[in-house]
Amino acid sequence: MNVNGSNISPEISDLHVGIVGGGVAGSTVALRLSELGINVTLFEEGPSLVNGPPICHLHAGGNLYREISDEQCLTLLHQSIETLRVYPHTANVRPTVIAVPVRDPGAPEQLLERLELLQNGYKELISLDKRNAVLGKPDDYFKLYQQDELVKLATQTTPANPQSLDDWMIPVAKNLNLDEFKYPVVIVQEYGLSIFRIAATASLALQQLPSCTVKTDTKVTKIQTSCSKKGWIVSHQSYDDSINDHVTKETTVDYLVNACGYRTGTLDDLATFNRHRMVEFKAAYVTHWPACEGVWPEVIFHGERGTPNGMAQLTPYPDGFFQLHGMTEDITLFKQGLVSSTPGSAQPQLERSFIRKLTTGWKTDEVESRTQRAIKHMAQFVPSFGEAQVGGYPLFGAQQIPGIDPSLRAANVSFSGERYARSEIVKASSALSVADSIVKQLYDEQLISSAQLDWDSSLEERFPVTHSLGFDKVISKAEQLANIRGYPAALARPTNIES
Repeated sequence: MNVNGSNISPEISDLHVGIVGGGVAGSTVALRLSELGINVTLFEEGPSLVNGPPICHLHAGGNLYREISDEQCLTLLHQSIETLRVYPHTANVRPTVIAVPVRDPGAPEQLLERLELLQNGYKELISLDKRNAVLGKPDDYFKLYQQDELVKLATQTTPANPQSLDDWMIPVAKNLNLDEFKYPVVIVQEYGLSIFRIAATASLALQQLPSCTVKTDTKVTKIQTSCSKKGWIVSHQSYDDSINDHVTKETTVDYLVNACGYRTGTLDDLATFNRHRMVEFKAAYVTHWPACEGVWPEVIFHGERGTPNGMAQLTPYPDGFFQLHGMTEDITLFKQGLVSSTPGSAQPQLERSFIRKLTTGWKTDEVESRTQRAIKHMAQFVPSFGEAQVGGYPLFGAQQIPGIDPSLRAANVSFSGERYARSEIVKASSALSVADSIVKQLYDEQLISSAQLDWDSSLEERFPVTHSLGFDKVISKAEQLANIRGYPAALARPTNIES
């Protein structure tokens, strides 16, 4: 189908765009350009698309982050809504509870002004396009609970299939020591986001797009401008089974997109472009809580980042599996895990221990000790969670943060030199903004014509092949990817779907 809804694929253009990096940013850019009929080659060093940091949360409003600006929160809200419209099968539809412990210096009232701002922003986006109502009814965007209300909810039966915000709050009210929190407690329509279903959607859609060539297990070793300086020569290495050895080939492209994630600086160095950025190694932990009753929302317990009392994040999945973040150096954050680029290199250099985890994996004792710390951290707030067990391999990775502000969360793209763009997303929901900015840049540089643009089309019409994918097919592929990567299949399933 083309953008006008016909059954004929768009004509493949003469323009050839190379994308280095098949994470959520590179894959989304590849989808956007390929759906336009632009000839794309996607280079990914790993065996499949969309690996990387432990994506689990949509960040539709950035309410997890007290320290970021209102402007960033509104940007994340808009970007998250667009992400769900482009990737319709990727949301874990459940709200998020935000609780401020008594020991925390923050006050719940500090959240209210921002929540009202976001609710009004959500209403405005829906007034512009009713298809933006992907986070539920705007009047239900958030709700506040006083302690006496939670005490009453704790006496109710835990519903098997929650229908209201009160239903979602019942298991939380039953399991928290309600005297240890400041009030009100907030519940907000910030949904979960499945990295496995994003990977499945991108993989399945790109397979169907004739304008895209995906080269997995392929490492880019060198880039250089072509003789005419109107493009790039990409040298890439892959394994050739016929000769049982690696071979190096060259592909010439008219435009190059650097979507290398935390290794974006390595391609900048090859292109001799200076750029200041930071890289942070982070991890989340997969746990299994067999005694869990009911379907849980996500729960955020605010805390001071980097201290022993750092934020705790409980992310639910089917079958009693939970993903845990603890914003302490003993759990999600790591000592010397945040590094910066230098005047001599655009690529921040992580210590060897982090590189080992990224390339060869974790040691068994590391998995056990860090996961147990995460469980203990969570049990401070949910005492019965202390019975949880290690449920699988950690979700981990390194994320780039462009510039010098480690609190930056809403970022997208920058351009350097001739025909060179770099994705600089921090959160997955920013990937579509990168893709749209690159489309505009290609038009501004007169590499595509106005006839190829689709700005008058809806988001759904811009991604016809992506939207043709069936729900069951995406789930099946996501479960397959989870299994291959060594994770429980439950992490690939939507909320409320049991095995």
